[in-house]
Amino acid sequence: MAYVCEIGTGQRAYLDNQGKQTIVTTASSSLGQQQQSSQSFVTGSWTASPESFRNASGVVVKITTSQGQYFIQIQGNSMGMMAESPSLQGAQQIQLQQVDYVPTSLMPPMEPMKPMEPMKPMEPMKPMKMGDMEMSMNPMQMRMGNMELRMDKAVSGTHRFCSQCGTEVSPSDRFCSACGHRLQ
Repeated sequence: MAYVCEIGTGQRAYLDNQGKQTIVTTASSSLGQQQQSSQSFVTGSWTASPESFRNASGVVVKITTSQGQYFIQIQGNSMGMMAESPSLQGAQQIQLQQVDYVPTSLMPPMEPMKPMEPMKPMEPMKPMKMGDMEMSMNPMQMRMGNMELRMDKAVSGTHRFCSQCGTEVSPSDRFCSACGHRLQ
């Protein structure tokens, strides 16, 4: 048989004895958020119902077994077995209620997600235009006024352009025919 107690605002502790294990599960929930933590302690089979107490440092759970008494300290979502018996003088006893089971998850099970459809291939990029400037990607080229720059496999490295005005010039030209700039 499992037990539950309220240990703080929106926080509960579930206690369960499975064979020689005492399992403590803390669960807290607030608006839009839930947290849960479980830990198992070797105590032996319970010979009496557990007891819980609130003291200055948190909550103490007292477990009674044929091997003796064990004390588990709960502070927030952390818990641990105490090395020695605590003084429970002035501690407030917390009422435990029997429950049929300890929830393995506080959240309702989620429906399985539907498989996503594969992404559709992107359309080729359309040429970009701004005033008299135009750029396209396949083959990569740029035009601005009477200048043109292309980068594709068909273009050989023999094309040259005037560094002053951008007009295409022949490799044999010494001067630009458009602006007269000296070519090297």
